[in-house]
Amino acid sequence: NCLLLCKEIKTMFLYILGLVTVWYLYRWYKESKRVPNKGSKYVYITGCDSGFGNNLAKHLDKLGFCVIAGCYTEKGETELKKVSSERLTAISLDVAKSESVKKVAAFIKTLVGEKGLWAVVNNAGVATPSGPVDWLTIDDYKSMLAVNLNGVIDVTLSVLPLIKKARGRVVNVASVFGRISPFGGPYCVSKYGVESFNDSLRLNMAPFGVKVLCIEPGFFKTSVTDTVMLKNQFKGLWDRLPQDMKDDYGQTFLETSEFNQLRDSDLMKVVHCMEHAIASIYPRYRYSPGWDAKFLWLPISYMPTWISDRFFLRYSPKPKVSMI
Repeated sequence: NCLLLCKEIKTMFLYILGLVTVWYLYRWYKESKRVPNKGSKYVYITGCDSGFGNNLAKHLDKLGFCVIAGCYTEKGETELKKVSSERLTAISLDVAKSESVKKVAAFIKTLVGEKGLWAVVNNAGVATPSGPVDWLTIDDYKSMLAVNLNGVIDVTLSVLPLIKKARGRVVNVASVFGRISPFGGPYCVSKYGVESFNDSLRLNMAPFGVKVLCIEPGFFKTSVTDTVMLKNQFKGLWDRLPQDMKDDYGQTFLETSEFNQLRDSDLMKVVHCMEHAIASIYPRYRYSPGWDAKFLWLPISYMPTWISDRFFLRYSPKPKVSMI
């Protein structure tokens, strides 16, 4: 009986393994198909001075797309133009200012004509100020939400009629921290907002043939996650605290707060997900590049709250007056 049972279990395991293999092969084949006529498709990307946006702009340019790269600085524009073809147009853009967003949208409308805009990639974002909630002011929240959330919405709405005309794509760069909030401050709040905007837009645009996709990266080595910059801004928040709050937290809290998370330096993992969302005939609804996203943050986000809270409290620095 034991031998028979073992054989049945082995047969079932092989059957399941076969089905999973067939499914992955089918998905690989389906997702490998790319849209035709890349040379006639315009892609608008925000935040192209550095990081993911800069790499994506150069990558799509090499693939033959017509790229409209929004840069926050004149230096970003100049350097991007130097290494790109004539297909790429670098343009000044501040996503936190509606006047700037409208100006770029008007330029794009003139540029793309009746073809419409194939894709917009909302990549621009900031990560500071970040710290415990009671260290921050409402203005700290407003400054980040203006870029990370309101900027995403403003840019999308400014070109949505052109996207609908082309039956194109909206690609929103959220974060794995739009799924879970292991630290305080406006960053996770802004990314949760992007996730919600993305989900509602995806449903609203489906009848028009517009695909709305979301990129949820883990920790990657970019200017946004620069450890020196994060430590300096954290110290700046500490310095402006009243003395009684400093006493509650204690100097040890400041010294033990870590900013050396395992950061993946291979930005192309994210860029390839962005490119797939733009160029694949059958893109995925969500992409989660980064091993930390796949095997740490997302699994924790599905756990019961009491388990995830215990995990974060166990491995987070404690205030001096902590009762746990």
